[in-house]
Order: sequence, then C-alpha cells, then structure tokens
Amino acid sequence: MSGTTDNGVAGTHNVQPTITECKLYKRRWLMLVLFVLCSMINAVQWIQYSIISNVVIRFYNVSSFAVDFTSIVYMITYIPLIFPASWILEKKGLRVAMVAGSCGTMIGAWFKVASSSPDRFYMTMLGQTIAASSQVFILNLPARLAAVWFGPSEVSTACSIGVFGNQFGVALGFLLPPLLVQDTGDLYAISAGLSRMFYATAISSTLVFILIYYFVKPSPPLPPSLAQANQRSTSSNDPKNFVKSLWRLVYNYGFLLLLLSYGMNVGSFYAISTLLNQIILEHFPDNAVDAGRIGLTIVLAGMVGSVVCGFILDRTHLFKETTLVVYGCSLVGMVVYAFTLSCGHILVVYLSAILLGFFMNGYLAVGYELAAELTYPESEGTSSGMLNAVVQVFGIVFTLIYGCINNAAGDKKANLFLAGTLVLGTFLTAMIPSDLRRQAAQEKKSLVN
Repeated sequence: MSGTTDNGVAGTHNVQPTITECKLYKRRWLMLVLFVLCSMINAVQWIQYSIISNVVIRFYNVSSFAVDFTSIVYMITYIPLIFPASWILEKKGLRVAMVAGSCGTMIGAWFKVASSSPDRFYMTMLGQTIAASSQVFILNLPARLAAVWFGPSEVSTACSIGVFGNQFGVALGFLLPPLLVQDTGDLYAISAGLSRMFYATAISSTLVFILIYYFVKPSPPLPPSLAQANQRSTSSNDPKNFVKSLWRLVYNYGFLLLLLSYGMNVGSFYAISTLLNQIILEHFPDNAVDAGRIGLTIVLAGMVGSVVCGFILDRTHLFKETTLVVYGCSLVGMVVYAFTLSCGHILVVYLSAILLGFFMNGYLAVGYELAAELTYPESEGTSSGMLNAVVQVFGIVFTLIYGCINNAAGDKKANLFLAGTLVLGTFLTAMIPSDLRRQAAQEKKSLVN
C-alpha cells in the first residue's frame, strides 16, 4: 500500500515533515504473534486460582474471599498504574512496554514456583501481584500495535487478534488448573499439582520474554497508513502533551459514554469469571472440572466472536452499528445464562455459555476500535488505557456485589443484576455519536494525495 508524492514527502506540520509514503512490512505479523504470546502468558495467571477455589481454600486454609482476591488484585493494581504506564508507552514505545510487561510476568511466575506449600500463600499473593502489575503494560497494546504496524484495511482484524491473545490466556487459565491440580484431600498430591502448574507457567513466561526481548521492534521505518503518518507527524514526548491528551479524552462526550458502557460489559465478564467455580459447584457439586470447561467455552466463543467482529469492522467500517448489535446480543446472552444455570442439565449451560461468550468477549475488540475512531488523533494506547482503567473499577465493584447477591439471594438474582447493568449499557451505547475521526482522516488524506 502506498500514497506518495514524487519525493515521498509533502508539506510541513508544526515544523515537522508530513510523511505520505506508507508501507506494510511482513514483520508486522511477527510483532502480532509475539504480542499474543505476551498477553496470553500474563492472562493465564489471572484466573488460575479462582477456577480451582475449592482446592486452593483447602490447601492453603484460606477464605473464599482470599482466593477471589487473587483475581481482584489484577483489577486493583491496574487502576493506579495505568496512567504512568500509558505515558511510558507513548514516550518509550511498544518495545519497552512489551518487554516490561513480559519481564514482570516472568518474575511473578517464578515467585509462585516457591508457593506450592500450605504455609506460603503470601508467596502466591506476592507473585500474583507482580504479574498483575505487569499487565498494565500489556492490556492497552492491541489497538496501539495494530495502528502502528497494520494498514487501514486490516487494523481492526489485527486488533481483534491482539485481544485474542488475552482471551486465549484466560481460556488456558480456565482449562489447565482443574486438569493439573487434583481435587483431593491429599495435600501432597495438591502440592505436586500446583508445582507442575507453577513451573509450566514460569518456564513458558521465560521463553516468551526472551523472544520478545530479541525480536520486538518499536515501529516500522515507514507508517502503514496515512492516518498513522499524520499521527506520527503530530506526536510529542512532552509530558504536558500527554496530560492535555487525557483532558481531551475526558471532554470527549462519545468516548465518555463508551467508557461507561464498556466498563459495564467487561466488568460483568470479570465478575462471572471470578466466581464461576463457586456458582457451577452450587448447581453441579461433582463437576469441578466442568467449571473450568465452561469458562473455557465462554472464552473460546469470545475469541471467535472477536475475530468475526474485527473482520466485519474492516469490511464495513460500521463501528457504531456493530458495537450496538454486539452489546444488545451480550444482554440477551446474559439473560439466557441467568435462567439456564438452574435447569439441571450441564449441556444446556455449555450452550448458554457459548452464546454469552461469543458476544460478551467478542465485544472487547469492538470497543477498542470504536474508542480509536472516536478519539483520533489521540494515541490508541491512551484511549485503551482509560478503557481498561474503568473496566477494572467496574470489575472490582461488580465482583463484590455479584458475590454478595449470590451469597444472600442466589445466582439467578446475581446474574439478573448484571443483566440490568447491560440494559443500561445498551442505552448508553445507542447514545454514542458515530464520529469516526480516524476513518475521516484516512479518507481526507487519500483525497489530498
């Protein structure tokens, strides 16, 4: 792809040359694969305790809230760290952010290797906190990496594949712990299972860190699109400009509506995931492995949904319309899930999990891309960072409320509470203006050239 003048450069902007020569590099796919691995190995650790909470409670002799907190800590640490991490991403680039995220993930995983003893839950929390802090460098990268490396006809697909990495990690976090850690009264057997799980995670995260350190590049020599060329020419490492960018986002009406609706949707998913083991065992006491498999089903369906939605966005550019349809379908999936848990048939729960996961998880990439459109020419890393910061707040609040309602009134009312928040989120999504600034900039520069 190219849009060039005779010499490849045209005009000036703020004393900087405006780059009009664009090129796609094959290396972009390597960058995307490495990011998927980085995101995957961090996400796999988020839910690996909660999905076997009954075993972890017995082994470490801790409360169910302590186990839930191994998931909640991923949300808590994100909130104070996201803004400095976003600034580092803008000032130092993709490479530094990805190296930092993969390094912290590796260190946290090795700390947990030392925690496979009943008296070392504190080591588990220390390692989990380090890994959780590292995700702040990772979660807001998909949209930024896609914009920096990929062309306008593939940027949404690339973003959805980037989100796919996080979802695949969560899927493994649901699947592997129930298989590796035996649900038994034998503490030695549990210790051996935990040790296998911790070593596998630590070794894998070390290999991913090495690959990222040696092969990740901050950006291609030439931008992949005219919109990215314009963003390069107006970018600055001045911290004051970063703060001004944050203020512009705060005063962006459409983006604020997206922040709220996105937080409600993804926060609901966080709550469901954290308490999934406890709720499934309430209805199917002998199906602990199925809790992990149902979580896996939700995430796998969401991975398919993300890729399908990314493909649709690249082909149609109907960002607002696609977001609204997917959000409404997430609400339908939530209601179906709420009423099928108590049906007594585990297969029906699997089917409702597929419906819920396809749209609720498929919404992740759609939200990132709509944010990038609404906030252009602000950095995709900054807008994604604010989205994820709000998600963590909603995730913490929804998880605590969801758990309280479940304990007091049962899971049906708890799930209907989440469905009610999605009703509000659907209305907020409908109110978002279809202000596609990135598409407009791309079309305008194409006409100029």
